[in-house]
Amino acid sequence: MPPQTDDQTIAPPPQAEPVSAAIPPGNFAFLPAAEKPTQEGPQGIRFDFNIGARVFLPDGQWRTRLSDIETGNVLFETDSNSVTINSAKRYYVPIRIEVWKDGETVFTHDYDARDRDVLVIFPAGTIGDQMAWFPYAVKFKEKHGCKLTIALAATLIPLYEPVYPDIAFVTHDKVEAEKFYATYRLGLFFTDQDNVWQPCDFRQVGLHRTAGHILGVDPSEDRPKMALAEGGRPFDEPYVCIATQSTSQAKYWNNPSGWREIVAFLKEAGYRVLCIDKQPSYGHGLVWNHIPYGAEDFTGELPLTERARLLAHAEFMIGLSSGLSWLAWSVGTPVVLISGFTHPDNEFATPFRVINYHACNSCWNDPRHQFDHKDFLWCPRHAGTPRQFECTRLITVQQVRRAIERIPAFADRPHKGP
Repeated sequence: MPPQTDDQTIAPPPQAEPVSAAIPPGNFAFLPAAEKPTQEGPQGIRFDFNIGARVFLPDGQWRTRLSDIETGNVLFETDSNSVTINSAKRYYVPIRIEVWKDGETVFTHDYDARDRDVLVIFPAGTIGDQMAWFPYAVKFKEKHGCKLTIALAATLIPLYEPVYPDIAFVTHDKVEAEKFYATYRLGLFFTDQDNVWQPCDFRQVGLHRTAGHILGVDPSEDRPKMALAEGGRPFDEPYVCIATQSTSQAKYWNNPSGWREIVAFLKEAGYRVLCIDKQPSYGHGLVWNHIPYGAEDFTGELPLTERARLLAHAEFMIGLSSGLSWLAWSVGTPVVLISGFTHPDNEFATPFRVINYHACNSCWNDPRHQFDHKDFLWCPRHAGTPRQFECTRLITVQQVRRAIERIPAFADRPHKGP
C-alpha cells in the first residue's frame, strides 16, 4: 500500500500557533510537545499522542500503519528506516499503531488513556473561552478514566481546584511535557483550513462546543462547578450585576443611551445595580466606554472567586458576549446576554438572549470574515460607514427590557416601576 502522505507527515511537524478569541496572533503559542515520544515500546520504538500520534523507529527496515479504530480507515502506511512518523490530525482520534519488521508484527498499540496521564492545554487568554471549554475536559476524563492535568491561567485555578480534587491544575510554565501519554490543545483556529487542530470550524458549532469536537466527547453544553469566595450573600437588598466592557467595540452594546436607561429602569424596580467589570472605562484612541451612570462601581482587580460570589447571589446578570457572562452562566445565574456580532449559537443557551435580526449581525460566525484582534474598531462589513456597529446600536432599550421582564425573579417582584 503506498504512503498516504496527504493525511500524515514523516518527521516532527513545525509547532503551529493556534489563536484564542481574544489573544493577538504572535503573543501566544501553545506549549510544544516533548522532544521525543514519551512512551516506550519494544526494540527501541517510542510512541505517544502528544501532538497527534507519534511513532519513533530506530535503525532498521520497518513497516508502520496508523489507522482510526472507530472508522476502520487506514490513515497512513509506509516502509521506512530510522524515522519519526507524526499523524496530521492533532485533535482527538483513537488511533491504532502497528509496526512490522521483516514481515513480522513487533508492536501493536490501541489508544487507551485509562489510568494514563493526559494533558489538556487551555490558552492563557480571557476567561470566557476557558470557562466555556472546561466542562468538555471533564467529560473527556469521565469518558476515558484518565489522570487529567489541565494547564490554564493562574487566575482561574482557584475557581476549579477546590471542587475538582481529582484533576491536577498547573500554569503553563509548570507543565512537564515528558510525563504525558496524550495532549490536546483547545483554541479557536481561524485559519485551520485543513482541519488539523479541529474536526470542524468553530464558527459552525459555537465557541464552547468546539472543545467537545476537539476532544471527541458529547458537544452538548454543560456548566462547570465553581468555587465561590467565602461570605455568602453580600447584601440583604436585591441586586443585579451588569458587565458593560469588552475587548473590542463590536462586542459592546453600542446603543448610546441603552445602559443609562436600563440602569434607571432597574433602580426604579427596586434593585441595586452593580457594575462588576474589571475596569470602569475601556477603549482605544478616541473611542472610550465608561461605567453607566447610576450603577454602583464594583470594578477592580477582584479575584474571580469573589466575582463568582457576587454573581451567584444576584437576581440576574446583564452582559455581553464576554467572560463575565460565562461566569454568571457557570454559577447558575440568569443571564441577559446582549450581542449582535455573534450568532446566539456561539454562546451558551439562555432564554434571555438579545439580538436584533433586522440589523446586520453574526459577522463573528461568518467564515468569510476573520476577526482582527489588533483592530479595536473591527466591523468587517460596515467599517467607516453610518452602519458601523449597527448590530448592537439597533438593539433597543425596549428589547432589553422585554428580556428582563421574562426573568421569573423580575416578573414575580411586587411594586415594580413602570
